[in-house]
Amino acid sequence: MSNDTASAMDYNAHEQTYEGFINFSKVGTIAVLNIVLCLILFAFGGTAATVFGWLMLIANIIATAVGLALGEKGWVAPAGVFVLSGLLAILTV
Repeated sequence: MSNDTASAMDYNAHEQTYEGFINFSKVGTIAVLNIVLCLILFAFGGTAATVFGWLMLIANIIATAVGLALGEKGWVAPAGVFVLSGLLAILTV
């Protein structure tokens, strides 16, 4: 016998969870790509590249935390750090 006392699905909570997952995916992907750039700076650069690599790694951690807190437009801060890391990688490696 079936039980008809189950509550209806909470679509608002479902949509909020989905938006959070999408934001985490975007910010996380950009953060991982930035870590790869920092590893390139560490491996193939000289002293200046190593210093810039550490600075960009710290900036990546901060930008990722800010990006996760901002919500829908949270990918902008990590993307800015990624672009700056890419430019530094081009210039120093």
